Amino acid sequence: MKHRNLVTALFASLFFLSAGSAFAADTPTAAPKGVTLVDAKKVQELQAGGATIVDTRKASEFGEGSIKGAISVPYDPEKSAKEAGFDPKLDKFDLSKLPNKDATIVVFCNSGSCWKSYKSAVVLAANGYKHVNWYREGAPDWKARKLPME
Repeated sequence: MKHRNLVTALFASLFFLSAGSAFAADTPTAAPKGVTLVDAKKVQELQAGGATIVDTRKASEFGEGSIKGAISVPYDPEKSAKEAGFDPKLDKFDLSKLPNKDATIVVFCNSGSCWKSYKSAVVLAANGYKHVNWYREGAPDWKARKLPME
């Protein structure tokens, strides 16, 4: 009986530790310096005004469906930490696929647990892009609202 209680306690501890680490991996809820946090309604307004909508997910995810009119510019964060103080030099993000630094840009990925759009927003702002918007809730929110996808 003592052994069974010990095993149960061990599994419970592992469960709570893994659940806590999942929450710790979420992106910050505030936009990074030089970036504006936007919701779906604002994305629609910006897009109607000519903003470039950038899907930072993998090309395969983009191919499965994205915000209508978005372009695919994958952010490859496989090496940097999933934290606000990440090192962008460890990642890949092709800025040459983006318009000039005065253009309005909206970046998104797969909600608050996906770091690609957060990291791309940081990189854009650090590289002198002046009108960077981060749609933190991303593709799942857009789809749930039944907004135009392609």
